[in-house]
Amino acid sequence: MTEQAAVKKTMRVIQVSSAGGPLELVERDIPEPVQGHVLIKVQACGICHSDALTVDGEWPGLQYPRVPGHEVAGVIERVGPGVEGWHSGNRVGVGWHGGHCGRCENCRHGDFVLCADLRVPGISYDGGYAEYMIAPVEALVRVPDDLADVDAAPLLCAGLTTFNALRNGGARPGDVVAVLGVGGLGHLAVQFARKMGFVTVAIDRGARTEPLAKQLGAHHYIDASAQDVAQVLLGLGGARVILATVPSGKAMSATIGGLGINGKMILVGWSQEPVEVPIPQFVMRRNSILGWPSGTAAQSQETLAFSLLSGVKPMIEEFPLSRAAQAYERVMGGRVTFRAVLRPGT
Repeated sequence: MTEQAAVKKTMRVIQVSSAGGPLELVERDIPEPVQGHVLIKVQACGICHSDALTVDGEWPGLQYPRVPGHEVAGVIERVGPGVEGWHSGNRVGVGWHGGHCGRCENCRHGDFVLCADLRVPGISYDGGYAEYMIAPVEALVRVPDDLADVDAAPLLCAGLTTFNALRNGGARPGDVVAVLGVGGLGHLAVQFARKMGFVTVAIDRGARTEPLAKQLGAHHYIDASAQDVAQVLLGLGGARVILATVPSGKAMSATIGGLGINGKMILVGWSQEPVEVPIPQFVMRRNSILGWPSGTAAQSQETLAFSLLSGVKPMIEEFPLSRAAQAYERVMGGRVTFRAVLRPGT
């Protein structure tokens, strides 16, 4: 067999053919990178709850068939025309921020993750549920040599979101910071909060979570099913930041009374329920609420660097690409501890 004949021409991908349709394993031709893009050999791709936007067709203008996945770690296989500073063999990642227009007002102010025409892998173009994918250079993240692909992938979404929110929340080392929900986002947030020097409080339902929360670094654990969360937080001096990772406005509302003077609740969990704000408290304690949307490729790179430096790691379950449908169902059903990662090479 000649060298040219041995070159791999096709790849396996998991695609969704229509809104609400199944995740299908199919064979496709490996695409060629165009101007300003690279071809990535995917080593690991995390499964995120936001992948439901693709599977269920909840993103406006979504075109099918589409390959989901925006937590990608891999290696550059080939670079397209006009690509500078990136080369074949470079370890890279791609997160939620998969490209921006560079022309809108947000981009002109450097706020690329809020681009009016934000491109998201797995939504705007085919993502990482595949052996190979194409990505623009502005979406690329350098992955440290000592960070495993399966650990890097979830850090590019869940890690970035919680790390970015905490470091922009205004808390200083020694302040009380509470993490509402010890799940896919929260288990990373607890680790980040501890490594940043905060008095870290983990909040969840049930006593069974306490040992894990303490193992992750929490100084205190509050069982929301048995304790008045707000009163316990006030007993600790009041939270400077409450990072709300749960998809429940009701749970957020029940916790908000635990904010101390100048305290801030940061919302990263997605919920259609409103958060009820106690106005007298917010006035007299100078409280506020802030939402935080992921981050840019550069901020993803900072997240990976801090995680490697401090020892923050996601808790993951690995699945071969052929079991993507089962892995996705486990994630959506809350049966994964705590992040599911596909390994396309297996």
